Amino acid sequence: MSLKARWFTIAVVLIGAFISIYPNLVDLEKQVEKTSITDAGEKVTETVMEKKHWWPTTNKINYGLDIQGGLHLVLGVDVEEVIIEKTKRLARSVTTDLSEKGHGHINVSIDPENKLLMNFNTSKPDDESKVAGFINEFYPATLQVIDNVPGKTVVQYYQTKADEYKKQVVDQAIEVIRNRIDQTGTKEPSITAQGSERILVQLPGFDDSTKAKNLINKTAKLNFRVISDKVQGEALFNLIKKGEQEGNIKLSVKDDEATGQYTYTKYIKRLNEQLEKELPKDTRLVFEKLDGAKNILAGKRPYLIETSSSLTGDLLEDANVGADQYGKPEVNFRFTVEGRRKFADLSEKAIGGQLAIVLDDVVKSAPSVSERIDSDSARITLGGGGNYEDTYDEAQLITMALRAGALPAALEQLEERTVGSSLGEDSIRKGKMAGIVGLVLVLIFMVIYYRKLGVVACVSLVFNILLILAILTMLGATLTLPGVAGIILTIGMAVDANVIIFERIKEELNKGSGLALSVKNGFDFALSAILDANITTAAVCVVLMYFGTGPIRGFAVTLLAGIVTSMFTSIFVSRTIIDWAIVKRGLKSI
Repeated sequence: MSLKARWFTIAVVLIGAFISIYPNLVDLEKQVEKTSITDAGEKVTETVMEKKHWWPTTNKINYGLDIQGGLHLVLGVDVEEVIIEKTKRLARSVTTDLSEKGHGHINVSIDPENKLLMNFNTSKPDDESKVAGFINEFYPATLQVIDNVPGKTVVQYYQTKADEYKKQVVDQAIEVIRNRIDQTGTKEPSITAQGSERILVQLPGFDDSTKAKNLINKTAKLNFRVISDKVQGEALFNLIKKGEQEGNIKLSVKDDEATGQYTYTKYIKRLNEQLEKELPKDTRLVFEKLDGAKNILAGKRPYLIETSSSLTGDLLEDANVGADQYGKPEVNFRFTVEGRRKFADLSEKAIGGQLAIVLDDVVKSAPSVSERIDSDSARITLGGGGNYEDTYDEAQLITMALRAGALPAALEQLEERTVGSSLGEDSIRKGKMAGIVGLVLVLIFMVIYYRKLGVVACVSLVFNILLILAILTMLGATLTLPGVAGIILTIGMAVDANVIIFERIKEELNKGSGLALSVKNGFDFALSAILDANITTAAVCVVLMYFGTGPIRGFAVTLLAGIVTSMFTSIFVSRTIIDWAIVKRGLKSI
């Protein structure tokens, strides 16, 4: 590659790095109200996050819990109790189906020692074989017959199915927790499964542990409500705006009564109280998070729901993702006998309109209803718009929301740690200081020991740090203290590559080679050693990323990014600068 082409490449990379880093230096987004016209010709106003000025990206580096401060919780999920309840429901369902098939009365009991075992006790001859045949025909992927003797058929879950149910329970709990945390406006919360029966919750910038625990541990409240058409469109938005202005109510990331700012739960309560006389009788305002919004604060859509009739989530037996006749994902769910009757009445009331599925005062879906739904199961179609992945993700989200109300799992607090904001600020201040001191000492050493080549190493090293920050920004990475340590370690590794190259150049000069040839051979001969060191380190980083979690993965990500950038700056940038000095500036010695 020619010298001019190499300089052009460096310039493009440098400009790209600046474009990526810029959002970390300024706030590019602001909250605004946006008005649009629906297909029905109605004017709709929505609260969305909008850029203050144009920029190609809004990704930025997020600070982790150990830097920003916040709350760290480990919660135990009572999976066993939920699976036991699931087994009891399934046993009742199977006996009902057997009775409808004309197999007579069959008594079922749960094994007291193994809660996943179901004993179907029969009184008529050959009934046990009918039970076994029924299980094998209608539940081939869920249940297996493990014993079939006169008077009794013993049935249990397949292990894969039991593991799937356990994972569903944890996923449901995570969805409910995330739904509530989103209402607080907490940025970049980390809510992940830890093992098979634990949930790790990390809330950067959230220091009120009592509030967080109360928010997380409250019982999930799932309701099916008919959407009222008495106030809609622009009239509804104007009513909301009036209530906010007259009551001095504003949705915010934290509660501050002095300024009228409230988190979502209190915002909804205060707004409905303020508009109690304005709203139609037996109605209530709730909101839905807009597609693409990070949380309900970033974008919300209002709905007016009727409160005179309701169907709660405790009458729901199960929900799962299925496929319609065209292969598109849809949500299938099943009620208890009482739930089926109530849902039929509710759907009849909603004919020609919409039925809202509301979890903790947040609308998760609002499907249209065209006819009375009275069957063992029902479904929610998601329309034909959007790609398959987005539609499937939406179906999964609704399914978890539905199951969260049907299968509430008790949460037990196993661990709690609070990192104060002052400690986080002190950590990042010391981390920056360590990085700056380390960088300055390395730069001084390189200039003193290698002189002109040392100056080249310093330039490439600063370039290297800029590229690391750019990559982390593009990835939207969360920077933790181990991540800072990874960046500082990268500084040493980047210089190490320069040292290997410069020592090789010295060896060539001592042999009597010219400067240009010595530079060429020095870079060529050092390449194998540099590649060997960096590839082995990168392999370790990949292992840490795969098996590690949280800070360990953050360390691996920053170190891996540093390896990639140091290879580029040490080999490509340094050589370009030296070749330019020799060819264009007439450098004779180093």
